[in-house]
This record gives sequence, C-alpha cells and structure tokens, in this order.
Amino acid sequence: MITKATLENVSQLNKLINSAYRGESSKKGWTTEANILEGLRTTEEELTETIQDHKNTILKFTENNQIIGCVLLVEKEQQLYLGMLTVSPELQNSGVGKKLLQQAEIHALELGLHKIVMTVISVRKELIAWYKRNGYQDTGTKEPFPASDVHIPITEEPLEFIVMEKRIG
Repeated sequence: MITKATLENVSQLNKLINSAYRGESSKKGWTTEANILEGLRTTEEELTETIQDHKNTILKFTENNQIIGCVLLVEKEQQLYLGMLTVSPELQNSGVGKKLLQQAEIHALELGLHKIVMTVISVRKELIAWYKRNGYQDTGTKEPFPASDVHIPITEEPLEFIVMEKRIG
C-alpha cells in the first residue's frame, strides 16, 4: 500500500533510506552508493524538516506494517522533483520502485504538473538505464555534486548529477 509518510514514520524512513544507499546492507541491492560514497544518505532531522515543508510529499510503500520503499516528491514551479527513490535492498527488482514511480506520476497530475525531473549521479549507469526504461530522458544538463560532511566521496571518479525528466499526461 502506498500512502503519504508522516512525522511518525521518520525513524523507520531514516533506517530504510540509509540501509539502501550506504554501508554493507546496501550492497544486497543493485542501487547502492556504497562504492562511491560514505556517510549517511539522510538524517532524522532532515526527514523531519522535509515532511514539515508543505511543498514536499514523501510517499511510503508499506507491507505488513513495514515501510519497504519510499520516494520524495517536491513541487517546484511547473514540475515535480522526484528524489530519494528507495527500496529495501532485499526487495529490489520486485516492482516496488516501479509502483512508486507510477504513484509519483499520479501525484504530479493531481497537482496539475506534467513534468517530473530528477538528478542522478552520473557514474550510476545501471540506475540511469533503469530510469530510461521507465520513460525518463537525460536532458543533457549537469549539476555539481554537493560536497558536505554527510556525502563523502570515496571514488576517484568525479561526481556530478545528470538531470533527467519525464513528461506525463
């Protein structure tokens, strides 16, 4: 079941997101960033602030009272920004991510938005290919990867974001 996350979900979301992107647990799935980044993907404080901002929606995919997937959706002018698409590493390739993408499109259309945009780290070729199979296109636009004490690069490859988009409706 896909529903809107609330402040009561912050702790469970934080564990899920960090387990899917960073550290040993993330290596069970194919979307890990553990080979290019150390540190945390997010914090409970960041998630709390995100949920409290009325322009943001975090959709959660729940099964047996466990959050097994989520996606961040942000209203930005005439488009919806999609970020932090997360599926529990053990359940990746089971269709959860695709269902969250489909629900994101419904959410965008409910807001009267006909374009979804996202950024993906350029070295994540398999993930970029997956988004392309799901209708997203590389816009050719690049954005710098943010340097911070949370996202710590551990690769020699330069990191940058590519901007992808999908027109809907």
